[in-house]
Amino acid sequence: MKVLLAGATGTIGRAVLDRLQAEGHDVTCLARPGSRLPEGVTRCQADLALPDALSPGALRGVDAVLSCMASRSGAPADAWAVDYAAHLALLRAAQAAGVGQFVLLSAICVQKPLLEFQRAKLAFEAELQASGLRHSIIRPTAFFKSLSGQVARVQAGKPFLLFGDGRLTACKPVSDRDLAAFIVGCLDDPTREGILPIGGPGPAITPRQQGEMLFQMTGQAPKFRSLPVGVMDTIIGALSLGGRVVPALRAKADFARIGRYYATESMLVWDGKCYDADATPEFGTDTLRDHYAALLRGEVRTDLGEHAMF
Repeated sequence: MKVLLAGATGTIGRAVLDRLQAEGHDVTCLARPGSRLPEGVTRCQADLALPDALSPGALRGVDAVLSCMASRSGAPADAWAVDYAAHLALLRAAQAAGVGQFVLLSAICVQKPLLEFQRAKLAFEAELQASGLRHSIIRPTAFFKSLSGQVARVQAGKPFLLFGDGRLTACKPVSDRDLAAFIVGCLDDPTREGILPIGGPGPAITPRQQGEMLFQMTGQAPKFRSLPVGVMDTIIGALSLGGRVVPALRAKADFARIGRYYATESMLVWDGKCYDADATPEFGTDTLRDHYAALLRGEVRTDLGEHAMF
Protein backbone atom coordinates (compact mmCIF):
# COMPACT_ATOMS: atom_id res chain seq x y z
CA MET A 1 0.00 0.00 0.00
CA LYS A 2 0.99 3.62 -0.37
CA VAL A 3 1.16 4.95 3.19
CA LEU A 4 1.71 8.43 4.63
CA LEU A 5 3.31 8.06 8.08
CA ALA A 6 3.18 10.94 10.57
CA GLY A 7 5.29 10.89 13.70
CA ALA A 8 8.09 8.77 12.24
CA THR A 9 10.76 10.48 14.35
CA GLY A 10 9.29 9.26 17.65
CA THR A 11 10.13 5.97 19.37
CA ILE A 12 7.05 4.09 18.17
CA GLY A 13 7.03 5.92 14.84
CA ARG A 14 10.54 4.68 14.03
CA ALA A 15 9.51 1.11 14.84
CA VAL A 16 6.41 1.48 12.64
CA LEU A 17 8.53 2.84 9.78
CA ASP A 18 10.83 -0.18 10.04
CA ARG A 19 7.85 -2.53 9.97
CA LEU A 20 6.21 -0.79 7.01
CA GLN A 21 9.43 -1.01 5.01
CA ALA A 22 9.99 -4.65 6.00
CA GLU A 23 6.53 -5.52 4.67
CA GLY A 24 7.18 -3.74 1.38
CA HIS A 25 4.80 -0.79 1.72
CA ASP A 26 5.50 2.42 -0.19
CA VAL A 27 6.07 4.87 2.67
CA THR A 28 6.23 8.65 2.72
CA CYS A 29 7.01 10.27 6.08
CA LEU A 30 5.30 13.51 7.02
CA ALA A 31 7.90 15.62 8.83
CA ARG A 32 8.38 19.15 10.08
CA PRO A 33 11.17 21.23 8.53
CA GLY A 34 14.49 20.32 10.10
CA SER A 35 13.39 16.98 11.55
CA ARG A 36 15.69 14.00 11.09
CA LEU A 37 14.64 10.89 9.21
CA PRO A 38 16.66 7.83 8.17
CA GLU A 39 18.62 8.08 4.95
CA GLY A 40 16.66 7.22 1.82
CA VAL A 41 13.21 7.77 3.34
CA THR A 42 10.75 9.72 1.18
CA ARG A 43 9.80 12.92 2.97
CA CYS A 44 6.72 15.12 2.80
CA GLN A 45 7.64 18.33 4.60
CA ALA A 46 4.88 20.25 6.38
CA ASP A 47 4.23 22.03 9.65
CA LEU A 48 0.67 21.14 10.60
CA ALA A 49 0.58 24.05 13.03
CA LEU A 50 0.32 26.35 10.01
CA PRO A 51 -2.98 26.90 8.15
CA ASP A 52 -3.32 24.80 5.00
CA ALA A 53 0.20 23.43 5.49
CA LEU A 54 -0.75 20.14 3.88
CA SER A 55 -2.51 20.40 0.54
CA PRO A 56 -4.70 17.54 -0.74
CA GLY A 57 -2.19 17.12 -3.55
CA ALA A 58 0.42 16.01 -1.05
CA LEU A 59 -1.74 12.96 -0.33
CA ARG A 60 -2.57 12.12 -3.93
CA GLY A 61 -2.54 8.36 -4.44
CA VAL A 62 -2.14 7.61 -0.73
CA ASP A 63 -4.12 4.54 0.39
CA ALA A 64 -3.79 5.07 4.14
CA VAL A 65 -2.61 7.63 6.66
CA LEU A 66 -0.94 6.23 9.74
CA SER A 67 -0.24 8.62 12.62
CA CYS A 68 2.05 8.11 15.60
CA MET A 69 2.15 11.84 16.37
CA ALA A 70 1.80 12.90 20.00
CA SER A 71 2.53 16.00 22.03
CA ARG A 72 5.99 15.84 23.57
CA SER A 73 5.15 17.22 27.00
CA GLY A 74 1.44 16.55 27.44
CA ALA A 75 1.04 20.17 28.57
CA PRO A 76 -2.41 21.60 27.69
CA ALA A 77 -1.32 23.99 24.92
CA ASP A 78 0.98 21.40 23.35
CA ALA A 79 -1.67 18.70 23.58
CA TRP A 80 -4.38 20.70 21.85
CA ALA A 81 -1.92 21.87 19.19
CA VAL A 82 -0.66 18.37 18.33
CA ASP A 83 -3.03 15.70 19.64
CA TYR A 84 -6.05 17.56 18.30
CA ALA A 85 -5.35 20.44 15.87
CA ALA A 86 -2.44 18.90 13.91
CA HIS A 87 -4.28 15.61 13.65
CA LEU A 88 -7.44 17.35 12.51
CA ALA A 89 -5.49 19.15 9.78
CA LEU A 90 -4.09 15.80 8.66
CA LEU A 91 -7.55 14.21 8.68
CA ARG A 92 -9.10 17.02 6.65
CA ALA A 93 -6.32 16.76 4.05
CA ALA A 94 -6.83 12.99 3.90
CA GLN A 95 -10.57 13.42 3.36
CA ALA A 96 -10.02 16.01 0.64
CA ALA A 97 -7.56 13.70 -1.13
CA GLY A 98 -9.90 10.72 -0.99
CA VAL A 99 -7.70 8.63 1.31
CA GLY A 100 -9.66 5.58 2.40
CA GLN A 101 -8.07 4.63 5.72
CA PHE A 102 -6.66 6.32 8.83
CA VAL A 103 -4.78 4.43 11.57
CA LEU A 104 -4.25 6.39 14.79
CA LEU A 105 -1.96 5.62 17.71
CA SER A 106 -3.79 6.91 20.78
CA ALA A 107 -3.40 5.82 24.44
CA ILE A 108 -5.33 3.58 26.82
CA CYS A 109 -5.39 6.29 29.49
CA VAL A 110 -8.03 8.26 27.56
CA GLN A 111 -10.61 5.83 28.99
CA LYS A 112 -10.52 7.83 32.23
CA PRO A 113 -9.76 11.39 31.10
CA LEU A 114 -8.58 13.57 33.98
CA LEU A 115 -5.85 15.44 32.10
CA GLU A 116 -5.95 17.91 29.25
CA PHE A 117 -3.89 15.82 26.82
CA GLN A 118 -6.38 12.96 27.28
CA ARG A 119 -9.27 15.28 26.45
CA ALA A 120 -7.43 16.49 23.37
CA LYS A 121 -6.85 12.92 22.19
CA LEU A 122 -10.50 12.05 22.77
CA ALA A 123 -11.64 15.11 20.85
CA PHE A 124 -9.70 13.99 17.80
CA GLU A 125 -10.82 10.37 18.21
CA ALA A 126 -14.39 11.67 17.95
CA GLU A 127 -13.54 13.59 14.75
CA LEU A 128 -11.98 10.47 13.23
CA GLN A 129 -14.94 8.30 14.18
CA ALA A 130 -17.29 10.78 12.49
CA SER A 131 -15.12 11.15 9.38
CA GLY A 132 -16.50 8.27 7.35
CA LEU A 133 -13.01 6.87 6.77
CA ARG A 134 -12.17 3.31 7.64
CA HIS A 135 -10.27 3.81 10.86
CA SER A 136 -8.38 2.05 13.64
CA ILE A 137 -7.83 3.80 16.98
CA ILE A 138 -5.12 1.91 18.83
CA ARG A 139 -4.93 2.38 22.59
CA PRO A 140 -1.80 0.63 23.89
CA THR A 141 -0.93 0.03 27.53
CA ALA A 142 2.46 1.00 28.98
CA PHE A 143 5.57 0.90 26.79
CA PHE A 144 8.76 -0.85 27.90
CA LYS A 145 10.47 2.54 27.78
CA SER A 146 8.14 4.02 30.39
CA LEU A 147 8.90 1.17 32.82
CA SER A 148 12.68 1.37 32.49
CA GLY A 149 13.48 4.55 34.40
CA GLN A 150 14.72 2.75 37.52
CA VAL A 151 16.93 0.07 35.97
CA ALA A 152 20.05 2.18 36.47
CA ARG A 153 19.04 2.92 40.08
CA VAL A 154 18.80 -0.75 40.90
CA GLN A 155 22.07 -1.50 39.11
CA ALA A 156 23.72 1.14 41.29
CA GLY A 157 22.43 -0.51 44.47
CA LYS A 158 19.76 2.08 45.16
CA PRO A 159 16.23 1.25 46.32
CA PHE A 160 13.37 0.89 43.87
CA LEU A 161 10.94 3.77 44.42
CA LEU A 162 7.25 3.02 44.81
CA PHE A 163 4.12 5.01 45.36
CA GLY A 164 2.16 3.51 48.22
CA ASP A 165 2.81 -0.21 48.49
CA GLY A 166 3.62 -0.55 44.78
CA ARG A 167 0.38 -2.37 44.07
CA LEU A 168 -1.79 0.63 43.25
CA THR A 169 -1.47 0.08 39.52
CA ALA A 170 -0.77 -2.62 36.93
CA CYS A 171 -0.25 -2.85 33.20
CA LYS A 172 0.50 -5.27 30.38
CA PRO A 173 3.58 -3.62 28.86
CA VAL A 174 4.13 -3.89 25.13
CA SER A 175 7.38 -3.56 23.18
CA ASP A 176 7.96 -1.06 20.38
CA ARG A 177 8.42 -3.92 17.92
CA ASP A 178 5.23 -5.77 18.87
CA LEU A 179 3.17 -2.58 18.92
CA ALA A 180 4.52 -1.61 15.50
CA ALA A 181 3.52 -5.03 14.15
CA PHE A 182 0.00 -4.57 15.52
CA ILE A 183 -0.31 -1.05 14.10
CA VAL A 184 0.85 -2.01 10.61
CA GLY A 185 -1.37 -5.09 10.72
CA CYS A 186 -4.39 -2.78 10.85
CA LEU A 187 -3.79 -1.84 7.22
CA ASP A 188 -4.97 -5.16 5.82
CA ASP A 189 -6.90 -6.78 8.70
CA PRO A 190 -10.61 -5.89 8.49
CA THR A 191 -11.15 -7.12 12.07
CA ARG A 192 -8.87 -4.38 13.42
CA GLU A 193 -11.23 -1.44 13.10
CA GLY A 194 -12.70 0.96 15.65
CA ILE A 195 -11.22 1.34 19.13
CA LEU A 196 -8.53 -1.25 19.86
CA PRO A 197 -6.99 -1.51 23.34
CA ILE A 198 -3.84 -3.61 23.24
CA GLY A 199 -1.20 -4.89 25.65
CA GLY A 200 1.82 -7.13 25.51
CA PRO A 201 1.95 -10.85 26.36
CA GLY A 202 1.58 -12.30 29.82
CA PRO A 203 -0.22 -11.31 33.03
CA ALA A 204 -0.50 -7.74 34.26
CA ILE A 205 2.45 -6.56 36.34
CA THR A 206 2.57 -4.05 39.22
CA PRO A 207 5.44 -1.65 39.99
CA ARG A 208 6.42 -3.80 42.99
CA GLN A 209 6.66 -6.84 40.74
CA GLN A 210 8.80 -4.85 38.31
CA GLY A 211 11.17 -4.02 41.15
CA GLU A 212 11.25 -7.59 42.41
CA MET A 213 12.11 -8.75 38.89
CA LEU A 214 15.00 -6.30 38.64
CA PHE A 215 16.43 -7.26 42.04
CA GLN A 216 16.23 -10.93 41.14
CA MET A 217 17.90 -10.33 37.78
CA THR A 218 20.75 -8.35 39.37
CA GLY A 219 21.22 -10.82 42.24
CA GLN A 220 20.31 -8.28 44.91
CA ALA A 221 18.03 -8.48 47.91
CA PRO A 222 14.87 -6.44 47.29
CA LYS A 223 15.14 -2.90 48.63
CA PHE A 224 12.16 -0.59 48.23
CA ARG A 225 11.40 2.94 49.29
CA SER A 226 7.75 3.93 49.48
CA LEU A 227 6.51 7.43 48.72
CA PRO A 228 2.98 8.43 49.75
CA VAL A 229 0.84 9.72 46.90
CA GLY A 230 0.13 12.73 49.09
CA VAL A 231 3.68 13.92 48.45
CA MET A 232 2.78 14.45 44.81
CA ASP A 233 -0.37 16.33 45.80
CA THR A 234 1.74 18.67 47.93
CA ILE A 235 4.18 19.21 45.07
CA ILE A 236 1.36 19.87 42.60
CA GLY A 237 -0.23 22.36 44.98
CA ALA A 238 3.02 24.23 45.54
CA LEU A 239 3.87 24.35 41.82
CA SER A 240 0.36 25.46 40.91
CA LEU A 241 0.55 28.28 43.44
CA GLY A 242 3.95 29.36 42.17
CA GLY A 243 2.70 29.03 38.60
CA ARG A 244 0.42 32.02 39.13
CA VAL A 245 3.57 34.11 39.11
CA VAL A 246 6.14 32.02 37.22
CA PRO A 247 4.84 30.33 34.02
CA ALA A 248 7.62 27.73 34.09
CA LEU A 249 6.28 26.43 37.41
CA ARG A 250 2.83 26.08 35.86
CA ALA A 251 4.31 23.74 33.25
CA LYS A 252 6.02 21.72 35.99
CA ALA A 253 2.69 21.42 37.80
CA ASP A 254 1.13 20.01 34.62
CA PHE A 255 3.93 17.45 34.38
CA ALA A 256 3.46 16.54 38.06
CA ARG A 257 -0.25 15.97 37.46
CA ILE A 258 0.61 13.58 34.64
CA GLY A 259 3.05 11.79 36.93
CA ARG A 260 0.42 11.46 39.63
CA TYR A 261 -2.05 10.01 37.14
CA TYR A 262 0.34 7.26 36.07
CA ALA A 263 1.26 6.60 39.72
CA THR A 264 -2.36 5.93 40.65
CA GLU A 265 -4.15 4.66 37.52
CA SER A 266 -3.62 1.29 35.83
CA MET A 267 -2.94 1.01 32.12
CA LEU A 268 -5.56 -1.68 31.56
CA VAL A 269 -9.07 -1.77 30.11
CA TRP A 270 -11.44 0.29 32.27
CA ASP A 271 -15.00 -1.02 32.43
CA GLY A 272 -16.45 2.09 34.04
CA LYS A 273 -15.98 0.76 37.57
CA CYS A 274 -12.59 -0.91 37.71
CA TYR A 275 -9.56 -1.91 35.65
CA ASP A 276 -9.82 -5.37 34.12
CA ALA A 277 -6.60 -7.19 33.28
CA ASP A 278 -8.46 -10.15 31.79
CA ALA A 279 -10.32 -7.86 29.38
CA THR A 280 -7.08 -6.23 28.19
CA PRO A 281 -6.05 -7.95 24.92
CA GLU A 282 -2.52 -9.34 24.61
CA PHE A 283 -0.33 -9.27 21.53
CA GLY A 284 3.23 -10.14 20.60
CA THR A 285 6.07 -12.15 22.09
CA ASP A 286 8.48 -9.62 23.63
CA THR A 287 8.45 -9.53 27.44
CA LEU A 288 9.50 -6.87 29.93
CA ARG A 289 11.98 -9.33 31.44
CA ASP A 290 13.68 -9.68 28.05
CA HIS A 291 13.88 -5.91 27.77
CA TYR A 292 15.32 -5.52 31.27
CA ALA A 293 17.90 -8.21 30.48
CA ALA A 294 18.98 -6.33 27.35
CA LEU A 295 19.27 -3.09 29.35
CA LEU A 296 21.33 -4.78 32.06
CA ARG A 297 23.67 -6.23 29.42
CA GLY A 298 24.06 -2.79 27.87
CA GLU A 299 22.63 -3.91 24.53
CA VAL A 300 19.94 -1.23 24.47
CA ARG A 301 19.50 2.18 26.05
CA THR A 302 16.42 3.96 27.30
CA ASP A 303 16.40 7.74 27.25
CA LEU A 304 13.25 9.14 28.83
CA GLY A 305 14.40 12.73 28.34
CA GLU A 306 11.85 15.23 29.62
CA HIS A 307 9.51 12.40 30.58
CA ALA A 308 11.85 11.01 33.28
CA MET A 309 10.31 10.99 36.74
CA PHE A 310 13.04 9.18 38.69
